[in-house]
Amino acid sequence: MKKWTFSLLTLALVLVLAACGNNAAKNDAAAGNGGNAPAADKGAENTPAASEPVKLVVGATVPHADILKFVAPKLKEEGVELEVREFTDYVQPNVQVFEKQLDANYFQHQPYLDEQNKQNNFNLVPVVGVHVEPFGAYSKTLKSAEEIKDGAKVAIPNDPTNGGRALLLLQKQGLIKLKEEAGITATKADIVENPKNLKFQEADAAMLPRQLEEVDLALINTNYALEAGLNPMTDALFIEDKDSPYTNILVSRPDNKDSEAIQKLAKALTSPDVKKFIEDTYKGALVPVF
Repeated sequence: MKKWTFSLLTLALVLVLAACGNNAAKNDAAAGNGGNAPAADKGAENTPAASEPVKLVVGATVPHADILKFVAPKLKEEGVELEVREFTDYVQPNVQVFEKQLDANYFQHQPYLDEQNKQNNFNLVPVVGVHVEPFGAYSKTLKSAEEIKDGAKVAIPNDPTNGGRALLLLQKQGLIKLKEEAGITATKADIVENPKNLKFQEADAAMLPRQLEEVDLALINTNYALEAGLNPMTDALFIEDKDSPYTNILVSRPDNKDSEAIQKLAKALTSPDVKKFIEDTYKGALVPVF
């Protein structure tokens, strides 16, 4: 009987010690890398989540869109996903930035922006100047300004700033004379001398390349000339000097002008790589200003 009782006590003691050993092993595993779920969860909580890229939607005409596409890969490396929306007019890019359908646009110069803000009660703001597109005069029939005949038909843009720009370029060539106070918003009414009796007709800037078959001379913005397959450096009868004040600018709104993403875009557009890209690609048709 005593032997039986002693055996039961020994077995109970062995079971207790085994249970204690199992609990200790479990605790050791939890404290280490034994795969215990709570320990793994704690590690996951300490791992920072990858940040999502910031998306910028920018409206542009050609060639501005091509420059934006050039900088897109670099911006992606910096956490900015750039979407370029191309336009063929000068109206919608500003409307859509103002209405927050676009974050910014890149197609215009400061005088045009000033006029659009004034006419439409916009409050769009320049971010950075990038390049100048010398404005030129083109013809299908004439080879030089000296060949312009009396009564020649001349097409110019119908918006105030580019129309005035065209007239100022014609004045510089000695073809007309404007009132002394006439500036970048000069109109046909400001012409005081027209020795060749030039006949002016106005059209939307985007339509002017198509007017070349119907007129003797058309004053065309470089972006539309390029779209039409014209080379400003070889096809223009005459062109603005490279010191033109009409710098093309990146434009946004007061609420996002200083955002990190917009500033990264501004820095990318004025980088040495972009300067080389513009010079190598456009060979003087576009001139970097930075």
